[in-house]
Amino acid sequence: MFERFSSGYFLGRMYVEPYDGTEAAIHRTEHERLNEHVYTTGQGIERTDFPLVMKLDSAHFPVVGDEGIPSGTLALPRDRVDPHALPDDRPVLLADAPRAAELLRYAGYDLDGIDELIPA
Repeated sequence: MFERFSSGYFLGRMYVEPYDGTEAAIHRTEHERLNEHVYTTGQGIERTDFPLVMKLDSAHFPVVGDEGIPSGTLALPRDRVDPHALPDDRPVLLADAPRAAELLRYAGYDLDGIDELIPA
């Protein structure tokens, strides 16, 4: 679904739609799978619940998992999107671990446990 695009991002396509939630979300199973792809190292027991960071156009969104979101869909809070531009099938960037950690820190997220994924 996502392939390496640049030194900090993977590129994929998702159906993007507005919804009434407060955080950007994708289906929980997809969230866990992408979390494993982006954050895990394959060593020991690792968390798969860190927020992902996706970029649509010029805006970054911390993304959580939600069972109520259809597979292949990125649901964005209505107050953060142009209602005339969505829903639509769109290219979406997914930040890799170092870039995501940097962006999540700026947004004030507690990243306990993600530091070992970031190269020194």
